[in-house]
Amino acid sequence: MSEPRFKQAAQRLFESHERRERFAPLPPELAPHTEEEAYAIQDAFVALRAQKLGAIVGYKVALSSAEMRRFVGVENPQAGAMLETTLRRTPASVRAADYVRLIVEFEIAVEMAEDLPAADAPFSRERVARAVGAVMPAFELADDRNADYAELAKHPFELIADNSWNEGAVLGYPIKEWQALDLAAVRGRASVNGKLAGEGHGADAMGHPFSAVAWLADHLAAHGRGLLRRDVVITGSIIASLPVRPGDLVRFSVEHLGDVELRVD
Repeated sequence: MSEPRFKQAAQRLFESHERRERFAPLPPELAPHTEEEAYAIQDAFVALRAQKLGAIVGYKVALSSAEMRRFVGVENPQAGAMLETTLRRTPASVRAADYVRLIVEFEIAVEMAEDLPAADAPFSRERVARAVGAVMPAFELADDRNADYAELAKHPFELIADNSWNEGAVLGYPIKEWQALDLAAVRGRASVNGKLAGEGHGADAMGHPFSAVAWLADHLAAHGRGLLRRDVVITGSIIASLPVRPGDLVRFSVEHLGDVELRVD
């Protein structure tokens, strides 16, 4: 894919977001046919959004379960970038009207205390653990823009190009003394308006949160980038994602890691 073509695709995506259009595949002459083409579009799209939303301060891991990858028709997880002004701390509130269709995902987030430079790849879970400064529960804020999920497998790289639908995250309080915890075994519970909405365990996203971080660090290294100190990584949903509406109060608690809260106005 030539540079003008992926920049045209990114501009098309950017304008579609600005017009609040429904998620739809790019036109054939601009659509990505490989992961690499999709990430080239994503880079250009994120650069356009960063002019208003700030610099990259973290990343998301999407499709962290084999079931979701089969559903979308891809073999690998997918990455997206998070921008400075889209990260919030609990308790947070957002306006549903600021999104086409807001969905939340229930994740374990990590904050890096050391760089994982590209030159050191590949990364093991153990190497990641030595670089993690804090762990916390988190919501991912995503906007699926009323996508037709049944059509995703026909266009498996469009989700990457659209930055994996990321619109930021709400982070819990950072837990720096996490080393004695079995993060694969911790249980998370989600509720909406006081009613249980789902449960999961840390292992439900790629087996362990740090496995997701290792995958992301390797992905960035393959593109000549490193995961940097203070970057935040949300490691994949451990409970099925949920659409939310005005008036909803959403809570997510992870044993030993605390709670995170989001009110939707």
